[in-house]
Amino acid sequence: MLDLDDEQRVRALRTDRWIDYPRATQALQWLQRLLDTPQRERMPCMLLHGPSNIGKTLIVAKFLREHPPAFDAVRGVEHRPVISLPMPPSPDQRRFYRALLTAVGVPQGPNSTLASLEQVACDILRRIGPRLLIVDEVHHLLAGSAREQRGSLNLLKYLSNELRMAIVAVGTSEAPVAFQSDAQIHSRFTPLELPRWSESEEFRCLLAAFEAALPLKRPSELTQRPLVQYLSAVSGGLLGEVSRLLNDAAEAAIRDGSERITLGHLEHVANLPS
Repeated sequence: MLDLDDEQRVRALRTDRWIDYPRATQALQWLQRLLDTPQRERMPCMLLHGPSNIGKTLIVAKFLREHPPAFDAVRGVEHRPVISLPMPPSPDQRRFYRALLTAVGVPQGPNSTLASLEQVACDILRRIGPRLLIVDEVHHLLAGSAREQRGSLNLLKYLSNELRMAIVAVGTSEAPVAFQSDAQIHSRFTPLELPRWSESEEFRCLLAAFEAALPLKRPSELTQRPLVQYLSAVSGGLLGEVSRLLNDAAEAAIRDGSERITLGHLEHVANLPS
C-alpha cells in the first residue's frame, strides 16, 4: 500500500510536464520571432511538421500558455495575441471560418454563407488584433480534392495578407505534400521538422532531462547505452511514447520500492496498453 507521498508522486507522473530539448527550443524561438514580426505586406509563415506523437502539440500548448489573452480596458475588448484552431477534417472553407469564430468565442450558425462568415471573421479579428494564427491538423487538407486544397490554402494566404498576421501551420509528416501544390504558399511557409529520435547525444540529453524531472529517490542513469538503445527502439523515436514508457516505468519503480528505473521496468511497461 502506497503512503500519501507515494500516491502524490504517482499522480504527478500522470500530469503533463514540459521537458526542454534543442529542437523544441528552436521551434519556440521561431514562434516568438513570428509573433514579434512587425506588420508588413508579406508576413512570414511557418510549417511545423513531424509524425504523430512527436511533441508538436506540447510545443504549441506551451507557447499558448506563455501568450494568454488580455483584456484591453480602454477599447473594451479582449486582445488575443495568438489564436489556435484545428483544420476541419475536410478542407471546407465555411467549416474553417466557423471553427475560427468558435475559437474566438463568436460561433456562427450552420446556415451562414461563406461571404458572411468571412466578413464576420475579418471584422472580429481586426478588433481583437491577433498577430499569430496557429492552424493545427493541416494534413487534413489532403482529404480534399486538388481544388478544395487550393481553396483552403488560398484562404490562409488571404487571412495573412488581409490581416497582416503570421500563420503557423502544424501537421504530420504528410503536411508538406499539401503545401507543395501551391508555389506561392510553399515559398511563404518555412518548414521546421520534428524528426523521430534515434540513439544520439541529443537523445541522451533528452533522457537526462526526463530523469531530472521524475520523482524518484534513486538515480536511474537513463543515459546508459542499454537503456538508450532500448528506449530508442521500442518508442519508435516518438517523444510521446518515450514519455509514456518513462512515466509508467517510474510508477512501477515507486510501487515496487526500487525507486529507480531499470531495463526490466521498461520491458514490462512496453507491453502495457498505451
